[in-house]
Amino acid sequence: MPKFSDLDGEKAVKAARTIVEGYVKRGDVPKIDVPESFRKNGGVFVTLKTYPGDDLRGCIGYPEPVAPLEEALIDSAVSAATRDPRFRPVREKELPLLLVEVSLLTPPEQIAVSDPKELLGKVVVGEDGLIAERGRSRGLLLPQVPVELGWGVEEFLMQTCAKAGLDPDAWKDSKTRFLKFQAEVFSEESPNGKIHREILRG
Repeated sequence: MPKFSDLDGEKAVKAARTIVEGYVKRGDVPKIDVPESFRKNGGVFVTLKTYPGDDLRGCIGYPEPVAPLEEALIDSAVSAATRDPRFRPVREKELPLLLVEVSLLTPPEQIAVSDPKELLGKVVVGEDGLIAERGRSRGLLLPQVPVELGWGVEEFLMQTCAKAGLDPDAWKDSKTRFLKFQAEVFSEESPNGKIHREILRG
C-alpha cells in the first residue's frame, strides 16, 4: 500500500523544482512547502532530465533514512542540479527545459541468498531498486531504471555492479552483497507541468 499520497508526491516535486530554481538562480535555498510526514527520516532521490528526450541531467539522493525527509530532499535537489560528478552544474537558461522527478524510498534490505544465482528469482524488475556492495565499492540503481532501459533481472544485476565500479559479472560472486528497496516515483509530465505517480512495470 502506498505510504505517500498523490498530494504528498506533488508537493515533493514542486518543492524540488523550487529548490533547484532558487539555487541555480540565486545560490540560496528558498522556503518550501512539504507534508508534515517529511519531518520524519526518509530516503529520497531527485532526478533531473532534459525535455524533450528524457536525457539524464542529474540524479543524487539519500539511499537510507539517515535524515529528515525535508532536509534530504533539499540536499538532493541542490546536489542533482550542481554536484552530480557526471555533469556540469545546471545553468539558469536550462531551467525551462528541465523535468523534475522525486523518488521516495523504502529502507534498503539485504537480499539473503545461499547461492548468487538465487538473486535472479528474488529481484523484480519494475518493483525493486538495487544496491550492490563489495568492500568500499557501492552502487545504486533506482527501480525505474531497468524499466526505462528494457533490462531483465540479470542485466539489472550486472549494471548495478558496474555502477559500483565492479566487474559486471561480480553479481555471481558471493562476496558481492545486494540490497533492494522500493520507491514511490513522482514526476512532471512537462517542465513545471502536471505531476503524476509513475506506475512501474517489468
